[in-house]
Amino acid sequence: MMKVIGLIGGLSWESTSLYYKHINTLTLSQYDQNAKLVLYSMDFGEVTTLLQNHQYEEVKNELVTVAKKVENSGAECLLMCSNTVHLFAEEVEKAISIPLLHIGDVSAKKVIEYNINRIGLLGTKQTMEQDFYKSRLANYNIETIIPNKEDRTFIHHVILQELSRGIISETSKERLLQITNTLIKNGAEGILLGCTEIPLLISQSDLSVPVFDTAYIHANTAVQFADNNLTVKL
Repeated sequence: MMKVIGLIGGLSWESTSLYYKHINTLTLSQYDQNAKLVLYSMDFGEVTTLLQNHQYEEVKNELVTVAKKVENSGAECLLMCSNTVHLFAEEVEKAISIPLLHIGDVSAKKVIEYNINRIGLLGTKQTMEQDFYKSRLANYNIETIIPNKEDRTFIHHVILQELSRGIISETSKERLLQITNTLIKNGAEGILLGCTEIPLLISQSDLSVPVFDTAYIHANTAVQFADNNLTVKL
């Protein structure tokens, strides 16, 4: 019997669909069955507006409420399908009794498998600029390199106004690749896609250094956790 995986999604629905696909594809290929899932899809527009207005307490409270609902629905672990809302991971983790699989931790563990110490980080402004994510990577002795202010604003716009709405622009992809190549020139040994929407636009085939898809890594860890015969160190 597989454990039940709990997902807080909708942030955005585009990336949540990737989680659903990754988890079920991996479960089918490894166990010849489908995954047991509890999914709560939040309103991306509401959460984005609250974050932009720095109404962090409201976002935290809503996430805690949703996390409890997911647990009460039978989930045996919890994934928040967004890097940005891990700003509130500590509060969510304290509010539930099931394990929270932190996207920063599982991604960092994958990065160090490649003996990489300096990583280029792409994500929303909150993820790139605030310490909640970079400090998590620093716990694994991983130094973070981020784009300049103008490029961070561009990436944030692409995530919120394009990728989260299902818009795939070749022009945006070209500039995003220019930004990542600048990070590589500045010493990045790999690129961490620290936003679960960015894999909709770029992938490993686009770059010369290792690319880490946090959504895929997160989903794969959940599948391993769901296997009762495996012990996953969190």
